[in-house]
Amino acid sequence: MRFDRITVEPDKLEGQPCIRDLRILVESVVRLVAAGWSFEEILESYPNLERDDITQALEYAAAASNVHVYPLRDSA
Repeated sequence: MRFDRITVEPDKLEGQPCIRDLRILVESVVRLVAAGWSFEEILESYPNLERDDITQALEYAAAASNVHVYPLRDSA
């Protein structure tokens, strides 16, 4: 997967992944989504962001977490 909207620069924000050199952390965007913010709310609060930035931040976080999905047992 290609992440063309995510930038990492050692001298900027301690090398943490950012959205398009905007100094908006991928982590911040992911946390807002996890807190229940809609894409529209995020875009209103961060006018420099685009919808594709949010989507790619979520994709990047998912890829970075290397999550394995295990089926759950039905509780009896």
